Amino acid sequence: MKIALIAHDRKKDHLVQFVIAYRHIFEEHDLFATGTTGQRIMDETGLDITLLRSGPLGGDQQIGAMIANNDMDMVFFFRDPLTAQPHEPDVTALIRLCDLYHIPLATNMGTAEILLKGLDAGLVDWRLIQERRQ
Repeated sequence: MKIALIAHDRKKDHLVQFVIAYRHIFEEHDLFATGTTGQRIMDETGLDITLLRSGPLGGDQQIGAMIANNDMDMVFFFRDPLTAQPHEPDVTALIRLCDLYHIPLATNMGTAEILLKGLDAGLVDWRLIQERRQ
């Protein structure tokens, strides 16, 4: 499956630690990430990740385009709800696209763990059945 990894600045450490903890699952999938977040994860895990632009420079929109083109299966976006983001409209659009196209989205570690364990258990295989039909 294709998985996007995104994190606001104050949540990058959390996402890096999450990926380290579940590296054995992530390494089985195609990973995409916004620039700074992806580079940090690659540096700390050695995982292969397709790097997109930084979020404020269009990375969120690149992932959104992949979702709209049915080319993304799951999104882990560790958001910082306490800090205003200059690219908040892009963040809102990305979340909207996940809802519109039924893409599993985790915005915090609790939900992320449940999604990832579900992925590992084969509970998200419905994406494999319908993902390339459209």
